Amino acid sequence: MTIRTRFAPSPTGYLHIGGARTALFCWLYARHHRGQFILRIEDTDRERSTSEAVQAIFDGMAWLDMREDEGPFFQTQRFERYREVARQLLDAGHAYHCYCSKEELEQIRNEQLARRQKPRYDGRCRTRSTPRVGVRPVIRFKNPQIGQTTVNDLVRGQVVFENNELDDLIIVRSDDTPTYNFTVVVDDLDMRITHVIRGDDHLNNTPRQINIFNALGAKPPEYAHLPMILGPDGAKLSKRHGAVSVMQYREDGYLPEAVINYLVRLGWSHGDQEIFTREEMIRFFNIADVNKSASAVNPDKLLWLNQHYIKTGDPDRLAAELGWHLTRIGITATGAIKLAAVVRAQAERSRTLKEMAEASRFFFEEFTDYDSKAAEKNLTFETLASLHETRVRLAAIGEWSAPAIHRVLEDTVAALGVKLGKVAQPVRVAVSGGGVSPPIDITLELLGRECSLRRLDRAIGWIEKGRC
Repeated sequence: MTIRTRFAPSPTGYLHIGGARTALFCWLYARHHRGQFILRIEDTDRERSTSEAVQAIFDGMAWLDMREDEGPFFQTQRFERYREVARQLLDAGHAYHCYCSKEELEQIRNEQLARRQKPRYDGRCRTRSTPRVGVRPVIRFKNPQIGQTTVNDLVRGQVVFENNELDDLIIVRSDDTPTYNFTVVVDDLDMRITHVIRGDDHLNNTPRQINIFNALGAKPPEYAHLPMILGPDGAKLSKRHGAVSVMQYREDGYLPEAVINYLVRLGWSHGDQEIFTREEMIRFFNIADVNKSASAVNPDKLLWLNQHYIKTGDPDRLAAELGWHLTRIGITATGAIKLAAVVRAQAERSRTLKEMAEASRFFFEEFTDYDSKAAEKNLTFETLASLHETRVRLAAIGEWSAPAIHRVLEDTVAALGVKLGKVAQPVRVAVSGGGVSPPIDITLELLGRECSLRRLDRAIGWIEKGRC
């Protein structure tokens, strides 16, 4: 049997962290078993579904590099197939037309609540043989009224539902549009889905879907319901916890491999291992190892992972991401070689690429002001001599490279009889505008001879003019 999983989001909003984790587990399970991963867009909610949300799903999946083997399929393009299966259920006696009005349904509900019963449709149209003139009916599935439906969940274990607790759900509305629990069964059947991996908020839908499969004479897929994701405080995940669009993580400077590594550990583990290559995730992933309890997000862990992948990532690849972030702060950086060099220089001290872009502004554009605290301490009449001496010696070197620059700084320190910091830090503030940069020899090499000398001249003039 070929394993076939599916990720089936509704395009009524962005692809958030919970949906991304579900997609990842579906994708990993298929890849682990050398199966197929299908992308399906469940867009039957025409009022809330938007093309922007569809594109956000595509963008998020592409950024995380979870490529589908089949699809994307759109439910709105399959309405005729749903009508066909609905007619099949009607003809077989597994569904019926219901003519109850909203007022009648409300009356049924109120009477049941008054008797302290669970509100549910009472099946009064089950045996109705004549239509109600002027009323467009819905189609309801005739759910079994006796016995049990058992879900052998791959995460939660065996879950048993009493069929008499499941009402006759609507499968086609009066406007002829199909409902969720019906369309997913038809889709999973037609797309030969073998394993449905989804959030545990869908668990109560599962017995209804299994009964529809049984009515169609089809074998249901296996199910695995993933526990929910909580905020750090144990409350339901919300925007303040990080329940934002997956693409927001890119905008915030996270790498896709860090986000993927973070997501895979939200509810799944392989021993004590924390960092996984994508190949290791595929090799080790087992749905049986998914925790039964909810997982809480940990923003600090995501930052730690992101910094790890920045430090160990390929600078040439990260250069493109850094360039993207620079454009977002108004800097057009050309030259992949320089961008990669900046990545190498900044990797150790950057937790995110957004931080790296902000800290690297001075490599690509002129700054207008010095950081006040850094200038007050390092651009003074006391440091003027060391800046002059360093500038003269730097201008005289033939090869503009970090080793040659380092030798100049050491010679200047020896000539002035001071510690390296008394020379390097004023130079750093002079050329970067602030008190933090990569090692000063690397910083000067990246800035280049002309820019470095020009900024040193500017700082010297600024001091000589009374720092105004």
